[in-house]
Amino acid sequence: MIQDIGPSRLNNSYVTRLPAIADAVLLFDDSGRLLARVREGVLCFPSVKEVPADGAIYLFSVDETGYFLAEKDRNEPVPGFEFFTIRELRDTGAGKELFAAFTAWHLWRWYRDNRFCGRCGGLSGMHASERALQCGVCGHIVYPRINPAVIVGVTKGDCLLITRYRRGYANNALVAGFTEIGETLEQTVAREVMEETGIRVKNIRYYKSQPWGMAQDLLAGFFCDAEGDAAIRMDENELKYAQWVPRKEIVLQPNNLSLTNEMMMVFRDGLV
Repeated sequence: MIQDIGPSRLNNSYVTRLPAIADAVLLFDDSGRLLARVREGVLCFPSVKEVPADGAIYLFSVDETGYFLAEKDRNEPVPGFEFFTIRELRDTGAGKELFAAFTAWHLWRWYRDNRFCGRCGGLSGMHASERALQCGVCGHIVYPRINPAVIVGVTKGDCLLITRYRRGYANNALVAGFTEIGETLEQTVAREVMEETGIRVKNIRYYKSQPWGMAQDLLAGFFCDAEGDAAIRMDENELKYAQWVPRKEIVLQPNNLSLTNEMMMVFRDGLV
């Protein structure tokens, strides 16, 4: 999955750190495209040596390399680099740079969306000792937004419920959805499966989690069993496809980045 970058390691501890020459500077334009270079499947970002880093915000490090967010969005390219959407970068393949891009985009959106206080409208600034934004007028503190969501592998004997979204990502997927106020994750599983496919489920069991910066999510994967006749009544506003697919006929996504793809793979291969 995208976060599996071993032996490299993400260090997201909040520290005061100045950029070094070899550190990466992450420059977004005002539409959220990230400045990068992709050559022969290798993704890289401008270094402090190549672009100014005055006022850049330290985000995290991967091994010894620090990643800094440019203070202001930039629409002009840098020689040798071009702007990519996060979805375009996703197609370049896995690796620590792609995980860094997803995580940086998550933080860029949070900084961008909280420049002004949601309580009084005052200007927010960096908190002195933790990753937070604090209003300079009323002192209100905001922490990075993380959306809990579930990925659900619904099984019926030797078949898995495969879906495809009505809009957006076009490849095979599983039932998924965001947790609502007052819900447990298990309740989210049951509700989302019922809403999207009309199927009741039982024996809900946790599998694994994944940070997914593309949607500011923390994904929790669950497997569960269909209950009753398991007839599919698909919500056509959400999905364009929902079918019971035998284990050996499951077609995976084109890369190994997502928790969804891993869950489809482990069921296909009889590992769950």
